[in-house]
Amino acid sequence: MSSAEVKTQTKKAPEQTAAKKIAVLGCGKMGTILLQGFLQHGLLSKAEAVATVQHEEHRRALARELAGVTVTTSNRSAAEGAPVVLIAVKPQALPQLLEEVGPALAAETLVISIAASTTTSFIQQHVGKDVHVVRAMPNTPAMVGAAMTGICAGPSARKEHLEMTKKLFESVGRAVIVDEKHMDAITALSGSGPAFTFVILESLAEAGVSVGLPRELATTLAAQTLFGSAKLALETGHHPALLKDAVTTPAGCTIEGLIELEKGGLRVTLMNAIIKTTSRARELMRA
Repeated sequence: MSSAEVKTQTKKAPEQTAAKKIAVLGCGKMGTILLQGFLQHGLLSKAEAVATVQHEEHRRALARELAGVTVTTSNRSAAEGAPVVLIAVKPQALPQLLEEVGPALAAETLVISIAASTTTSFIQQHVGKDVHVVRAMPNTPAMVGAAMTGICAGPSARKEHLEMTKKLFESVGRAVIVDEKHMDAITALSGSGPAFTFVILESLAEAGVSVGLPRELATTLAAQTLFGSAKLALETGHHPALLKDAVTTPAGCTIEGLIELEKGGLRVTLMNAIIKTTSRARELMRA
């Protein structure tokens, strides 16, 4: 065997680097939760993801947390060459980010925005007609794989873009495809809804304490009751009124409590909370 043949056999093949599949721009709390969900469900590998944050200190911390994922402070370099770009910044930061990354986006890029109150048309106008925009509104239960996400298509998005987005968000919970006209209401009901639910949970637990239950036990009882009730509604598909009636016996304990809820205006207060939050979501777009 000649020396040339030895060199040929011992020469190492160049390392194969995975092609970039998704860039998460503004990888804060929700962006990180989503990216971790995508990774855990095998939708992409760490080598196929890139994430961005604003400050170097945060970059180093996130790089440790997501070991194996490229983390950078440059949105433009992260977006360049990525077939899917997930925008997870706050609405007020969106115009500047779009101006920064717009020139780096290739034709046919799928741009997914989770920025509240920002329409797909607004994003489309800033990034160009050759990319496809989808808007999504997840919520914080994504942390435990129980998110509710509304998804809608932008002007040029096709069915395959919606299906791809739906698959991504189903890795952290449920996802539904809706008309964009419903997105502000979804922002209020499921986006802000966990905050309202936690107030209810806290109130139920505090009431348990007031009637003698240890705080930890009261919180567990209240949380599991809310969880079980929601699961029952989802899995049976029955109207909440029917499920409520199944618990309410004539002259029993439950009806006494329900009467107090009606006296306190709980029903109308919750309804007004959603209506006001929806109105605020619409105002943010006009601000």
